[in-house]
Amino acid sequence: MALFVIASCQLMVVLDITIVNIALPQIQSSLDFSTTNLSWVVNAYTLTFGGLLLLGGRAGDILGRRRVFIFGVLLFVFASLLGGLAQNSGQLLAARALQGVGGAIASPTSLALISTTFKEGPERNRAFGVFAAVSAGGSAIGLLAGGILVEWLDWRWVLFVNVPIGLLIVLATPKWIKESERHPGNFDVAGALTSTLGMVLLVYGFIRASDEGWSDPLTLASFGGAVLILATFVFVERRSKQPITPLHMFADRNRAGTYAIMLCLAAAMFGMFFFLTLFVQNVLDFSPLKAGLAFLPVSAIIAIGAGIASQFLPKYGPKPFMVTGGLLAAAGLAWLTLTDVHSTYLGSVLGPMLVFGLGMGMEFVSLTLMALSNVPVHETGAASGLLNATQQVGGSLGLSILVTMFGTASANEAEKQVPAFLSQASPAERLRFQRTGELPPPWADQVLTSGVSAAFIVAAIFTAVAALVALLVIQVRPSDIERLKGGVGPGAV
Repeated sequence: MALFVIASCQLMVVLDITIVNIALPQIQSSLDFSTTNLSWVVNAYTLTFGGLLLLGGRAGDILGRRRVFIFGVLLFVFASLLGGLAQNSGQLLAARALQGVGGAIASPTSLALISTTFKEGPERNRAFGVFAAVSAGGSAIGLLAGGILVEWLDWRWVLFVNVPIGLLIVLATPKWIKESERHPGNFDVAGALTSTLGMVLLVYGFIRASDEGWSDPLTLASFGGAVLILATFVFVERRSKQPITPLHMFADRNRAGTYAIMLCLAAAMFGMFFFLTLFVQNVLDFSPLKAGLAFLPVSAIIAIGAGIASQFLPKYGPKPFMVTGGLLAAAGLAWLTLTDVHSTYLGSVLGPMLVFGLGMGMEFVSLTLMALSNVPVHETGAASGLLNATQQVGGSLGLSILVTMFGTASANEAEKQVPAFLSQASPAERLRFQRTGELPPPWADQVLTSGVSAAFIVAAIFTAVAALVALLVIQVRPSDIERLKGGVGPGAV
């Protein structure tokens, strides 16, 4: 029951990243968003979530993890209610940012609670396997849930649905989860603010570059500001007595390699869901519900991959699953680059998704165990927060890079398709194109598919790099294998 409560919270927080994707057209028409500003419905959540995860993990160490966990869930529920009731774009964006704050408090604390609730060895391995499957599969479940709620109810229910779920989690937590020991300390607010602001500027720079080009003054200013503020973040962390990001954690090659792998994999995963959602709805003409159902097999195969890894980790260690998982994910994404306007779901989409999902399931449980290996009890919150932050920041940053590649490839393809369209268009179609600047199908499908294929090429490179890092950097010691079997190796927590 403790694991069920913890996993339920993680599922609620993770799926909220994607549950609104399918509802974006309805949100745009309801609250009069411009197309450019609409992207911030997603970004306002992921950036505050990823940027404040480190502070959230530290809060659990200092104040008690169960107490902080409950507060984070309550804040998430309150923000979800506000978002569902929003009457204009500003109110919704403020609520989404507040949701990110609540998620940043609850998510790293829930991972740390696994470390303190379950004994090291097979019991904790199984718990991490469930947690990893939920974390990796939440995006696909969010797409399905979003499709159901939008088609059957209203876009506001993608936010309202969190209220009863969150309240049930809050009521169940005191009964099934024990409070952890508190470790007195200070909050590194300066570190949290500089890390969050630096990543916001970096992501904004990539997104703006896709629209305005790399020589745009505001694009260059965003990148320059990001470099300056992130350098300030490193300076603050080096001087802080109790930093939210203990830099000595990166001195361990396994942990540093784990964070690098997570950064690459999250970038690829966010991109896969984002661009396939566009493809199945715009090119394959799936309804919101059908699009959500199309991603359901991914959740199942991720759970299978996580189960396989957690079952055999005590025998083989995490490295083989890190390497194999990265290669499988790269193969799936490389396969997706072959999609075109004549592709079908069963013939061109389902197979690559299953290969990708199997690899990601293997990866996430192995990365979770490796990231918390040899971490002192009083720093498990910071370590888990850093792993989660790497996932969210990597996803936001990676998606912005992939969107830039998508925009460049789409623009190049549009230069080919516009003359072809004009040569066949009726006067009414020409007039509509002059007014909107948007090509109709099938020319628009060609442009979209070209951009999506280019994005998948870059995403495949990300996962191949992850596999290479796992092969060259990760070193599993005999003591690590001993702990996975339930024994006590040197340096065990």
